[in-house]
Amino acid sequence: MPVFSNILVAIDGSNASEHAFGCAIEEAGLHKAKLVAIYVVETGLFSSLPSDNTVEIMYRALEKEGNEVLAKAKRVATDKGIQLTTHIKQGHAGNEIISLAERQKVDLIVVGSHGKSKTDRLLLGSVSNYVVTHGKITTMVVRL
Repeated sequence: MPVFSNILVAIDGSNASEHAFGCAIEEAGLHKAKLVAIYVVETGLFSSLPSDNTVEIMYRALEKEGNEVLAKAKRVATDKGIQLTTHIKQGHAGNEIISLAERQKVDLIVVGSHGKSKTDRLLLGSVSNYVVTHGKITTMVVRL
């Protein structure tokens, strides 16, 4: 069985990502690993909108949600005795996950099988599929 020392988990507030986070916590505890969590504000969602303050309002709302999701994750990790570092990024979720994983030198990425809605999956493509296909780091896709 491989031993992981640095694990990255992608979270977005969905049930699938909460389940993935739970699995990442278990893996971190099992391997006594550091845990890194990332929330990505998917800026591709805004590309077809008029460039007025609507985009800024939507971005700020998603950023606020991301900070709340990461704060909750930090509380859960602390309660479980797991060291957690959090990052909020903006851009293409798959690219940002892979990029952070490489910069942090993680040896396991944990992602949920899908995001918040089936519509997101149709519009954006599957982030988990992107990470598995384009990343070079072992990836655990957690299903609900």
